[in-house]
Amino acid sequence: MSIIIYTPMHNSKRIKVFIPYEMEQERVMIKNMASRFYHYSQRLWSVLNTKENFDLLKTIFKGKFKLVSEEVQPKIPMFTLNEKSILALCDVEQKLILKAYSPNTLKTYKAELTFFFKYFENFELRNITKEQIESYVFYMITKYKIGESKQNCAINAIKFYYEHVLGMPREYYNIQRPKKSHMLPNTLSTQEVYKLINKPNNIKHKAILHAIYSGGLRLSEVINLRVCDIRSADGYIFIKGAKGKKDRHTLLSQIFLELLRDYYKKHKPSYWLFEGQDGGKYSAASVQAIFRDAQIKTGANPWSTPHTLRHSFATHMLEGGENLRNIQVLLGHESTKTTEIYTHVINVSNQKIRNPLDMMIQNGTFKT
Repeated sequence: MSIIIYTPMHNSKRIKVFIPYEMEQERVMIKNMASRFYHYSQRLWSVLNTKENFDLLKTIFKGKFKLVSEEVQPKIPMFTLNEKSILALCDVEQKLILKAYSPNTLKTYKAELTFFFKYFENFELRNITKEQIESYVFYMITKYKIGESKQNCAINAIKFYYEHVLGMPREYYNIQRPKKSHMLPNTLSTQEVYKLINKPNNIKHKAILHAIYSGGLRLSEVINLRVCDIRSADGYIFIKGAKGKKDRHTLLSQIFLELLRDYYKKHKPSYWLFEGQDGGKYSAASVQAIFRDAQIKTGANPWSTPHTLRHSFATHMLEGGENLRNIQVLLGHESTKTTEIYTHVINVSNQKIRNPLDMMIQNGTFKT
């Protein structure tokens, strides 16, 4: 029984460590490392990939570990499509544009179908069976180690081609999908959020982080905010064409509004609320960089992202006693089932929920 330290590749962000469950003292040691994180699905610990952390792991686990090279994920080779496949891809692009799918979906579907058309370039696409499609997905999983997300993207793209481009029956292409993972959303504590969104000295950066948290916004929504979307007289933020091309209203915090007024006086944005240096809207990469800088400086959860602020907004509102239906409307969720996941991540503490064992003794039901 030994600890496994996976030697990271040069571009890996984390160093993964396997610690057998029986080694309690060693688990305590890694818990004391500042950037440690436990991956429940993989049963692995990880820390930030730095030389200092790598050396520290080898020191504290001296004589108890073995080094194993991190598995290199095989890359899909470059290739060119034949004329038939190129024409099929053009048909897909045309249909996606006519149905007004988002640019991201168009890009993803074209990429997935490029691999699919190459795999079946010697077959008549219309005659390919459901079993052959599933064998292709199995090939991509076993050969190129694609994850659940990419597997679902591939299936969605294939189904779109057969159902919307070729007009094939939906039931026939009911392709086997991976079992859904029930992962809880990552959230930050109120203290972590307060420190993080107030860390930037740049008022624009601070306003962006305040907007995401106080409005429960997605990254795409904050960069698409227009000056006219801040409805200060009516007390709400108007979200135009959010996910699913749906408009909605969300909360306008008074604290955020005061910060926004100071920001507006200094930067005077003309159309987009948050403009880049060239006058166009702010980029998603810039927002991610702002968040990451604040996360590092405040020591917040290293696995958090700008979307974590949205999750935290929902969780903190639920902890504050807000109605689940109201939270659903503010977040723009189509189904209450999507919003209900936050009921599983609310902070559990002795101040919020009474433990039945404590109640048993305190009520005098039994004597200790």
